[in-house]
Amino acid sequence: MTTPPPLGGLDIEPVSSRRTVQDEVHQRLSEALISGRLDPGQQLTIAAIAEMCGTSHMPVREALRRLAAEGALEVASTGSAYVPAVSRARLDDLCEARIINEGAAGARAVAFADARLVRGLETVIGEYYDAARAHDLAGMTSKNQAFHFAIYRASNAPVLVRIIETLWLQFGPYLRMLTRNVEPSLQPLEPDTYTRHHYDILAAFKAADAKAVGRAIAADIRSTRALLRRLCEDAEAPRAAVRSRAAG
Repeated sequence: MTTPPPLGGLDIEPVSSRRTVQDEVHQRLSEALISGRLDPGQQLTIAAIAEMCGTSHMPVREALRRLAAEGALEVASTGSAYVPAVSRARLDDLCEARIINEGAAGARAVAFADARLVRGLETVIGEYYDAARAHDLAGMTSKNQAFHFAIYRASNAPVLVRIIETLWLQFGPYLRMLTRNVEPSLQPLEPDTYTRHHYDILAAFKAADAKAVGRAIAADIRSTRALLRRLCEDAEAPRAAVRSRAAG
């Protein structure tokens, strides 16, 4: 019988190089967060992560502190970290920040776009489409991230890209909530719903229309926010009921 990983949703390989242990732990935890593999409210203990990574507690502790400074985790007095809980207010705040920064990066990328970038975006959209047809949520998440960051990195604005990466780290719990709720109802043969905005972004790049790229990216983020708002309300309802009983 296979022993499950000590932290649900988190399965990372041991760190191979001690020269940059803290950076490697930080990178792997970041990837787990951005890809939506960790649940809102999930605890990440230093001991469990250190064992998983095959390293000592110190680099894990520092990696968790870095992620807390980036707003991706909350650290308790014991040193253990938690994935932040979801709320509609935080969702709206994150999405507005994403619209501003990602729209700006996308619009800027038009000036640097070439045929190679457009072909790459077409390829990733095709792979995303195939993943949707195959009911492959992990594949869809990976290709969605690849599509967006291919655009943002083409903007030649490394500071802006770093801001966007931090926002995606903080958005991880919402992505987790979305995939958990979407998966049961995902229609394997109807992937157009999940690729429409990507095709709009691609068309805007082909037309070299920076404003249209920004609008299409904003529409993509807003459509996801609309789905998540309903899920946040469902998630917040039990907490509100507990607070109400306590107040009464």
